[in-house]
Amino acid sequence: MKKYTILILTGIIVILAVGLAGVLLFLKNQPPQERGFQPLVEIAPLEPDSSKWGINFPNQYATFLKTKTNSADTAYGGSSGFSHLERDPRQVILFAGYPFSKDYNDDRGHMNALQDVNTTGRLVLDRESPKRTPGTCYSCKSSNNPALWAEMGMAEYDKTFFGDLGKRIDQPIGCANCHETGTMRLIVTNPALQEALEAQGKDWTTFTRQEMRTVVCANCHVEYYFKGDGKYLTFPWENGTRVEDMLAYYDELQFKDWEYPEAGIPMLKAQHPEYEFYTADSTHYKAGVSCADCHMPYVRDGAAKFSSHDVHSPLLRPEQACGQCHSDVTYVIGRVKVIQDEVYATKIKTEDALVDAITAIKGAVANPNANPDLLTQAQAKYRHAQFMWDIVSAENSMGFHNPEEALRILAEATNLARQAQMLAAQAAADPSLLAVGIYDQMDPKPVPAK
Repeated sequence: MKKYTILILTGIIVILAVGLAGVLLFLKNQPPQERGFQPLVEIAPLEPDSSKWGINFPNQYATFLKTKTNSADTAYGGSSGFSHLERDPRQVILFAGYPFSKDYNDDRGHMNALQDVNTTGRLVLDRESPKRTPGTCYSCKSSNNPALWAEMGMAEYDKTFFGDLGKRIDQPIGCANCHETGTMRLIVTNPALQEALEAQGKDWTTFTRQEMRTVVCANCHVEYYFKGDGKYLTFPWENGTRVEDMLAYYDELQFKDWEYPEAGIPMLKAQHPEYEFYTADSTHYKAGVSCADCHMPYVRDGAAKFSSHDVHSPLLRPEQACGQCHSDVTYVIGRVKVIQDEVYATKIKTEDALVDAITAIKGAVANPNANPDLLTQAQAKYRHAQFMWDIVSAENSMGFHNPEEALRILAEATNLARQAQMLAAQAAADPSLLAVGIYDQMDPKPVPAK
């Protein structure tokens, strides 16, 4: 009797397993699920013109248009395109010898991205014959990109001169950078992000929609560099996405963005590593909050509920953003101020340490009798110190995306800068190089290059 019972149960299990496999196979072979409405117009795959998408999605498009004119600032950020060099002339010193010392403006809204990259003083703007600027600089500036990447491949796109490629680019950031036509699902469109995720063994197509409301931002809001002669867009995530992981990656490659004049240091410039910074076990990230929850909160137009595409700081409309989770918005705003004020004050202290250190290193380099081994150690520590500071400085939240990580990184950057200064003084056997507060003693203080 027991034998027959086992056989029956086994048969039932086999039948259920076969049935489940059949159901899964059936579901896998179904066409992509269509949206629950009848579109007014059909959108071509990879369509770069967001106004065409706007016919089907007027609420989203109407709010997206506001990114063109939303120029409001917060205490430490915003969308006015202000000059970082004017607000903080220390950065003229820190980026000496690099185009960021000449022109470094804060990002404006998404619809201004193409105009801003075409007018920045950091690029060679002779569109007929730019000899130094690669097409890679357009990578995060236009909704033409997904179609161009599909047609050209990213390698060809990147090595095409900026001016030549620009003749085929006429749309700012838009719908095609984040959405798949037809299904409107959120997708990875930047081949560099696809490659970086694959290198980590991650398949974004398996991510939940909530996860994708953060991942799509990583199409652009990340640290990156231009690899090799072809200036191939690459995310330095091979060892991980923490600042120490990226430093190890760059050091192994012996990569540099520029060499600091009179100091001989192979320097690194951080870009805008919001994704890496936020996902480094921040409080909100661990709570399951996505970038879009705060920067593109759900709003209503009559009975319609949709995600606002007027991407901006949550501080500009905290009731919409913070109020979805926090009942006391006034407290939240006050808490943000405390965090950002503390991070900013710490950041300035780190900059002071960096100015002191680079001054000492330049003094040691100018000394023909300086100990080369100690000087090399000082240069290496300074390279790390400035990149760590820049990860926090270039990240667009003044530390709020991850306060603990911001303060940890700045503390280590200050520590490394002071070690570099001490080693430079030892290398030159010159105690005067241990001077502190050099920036405040400068008369006149540096002003941004015109």
